[in-house]
Amino acid sequence: MIVAASFMMMLAAAPSADPVGTGRRDFSKCLSAQMQPALDKKMPLGDFVSMLKQTCATQQSAFRAAIIAQDKADGMSDAEASADADDQIAEYVDKITSEYEENSRPG
Repeated sequence: MIVAASFMMMLAAAPSADPVGTGRRDFSKCLSAQMQPALDKKMPLGDFVSMLKQTCATQQSAFRAAIIAQDKADGMSDAEASADADDQIAEYVDKITSEYEENSRPG
């Protein structure tokens, strides 16, 4: 019983989630959720990108902060951590933008 109680206390004290993984999931989920409504409205690509930046700003900020914190903990400089975060965010935005462009083509 004591062992089980100790194990339960260890589980309770352990971090519940990886901040980078959580940030990535939430940002990706926000981006993806915007596609179908924008397609239904036949939104121009530029408007779609602007809407993504506004709608997903909170999730993007959280994801960026988590990446920077992890990178700095791993020994990266502020500039390297910031560049890495910007690159990762740009990859997600580029991916959803490309998907939107493909799905919005007639035919």
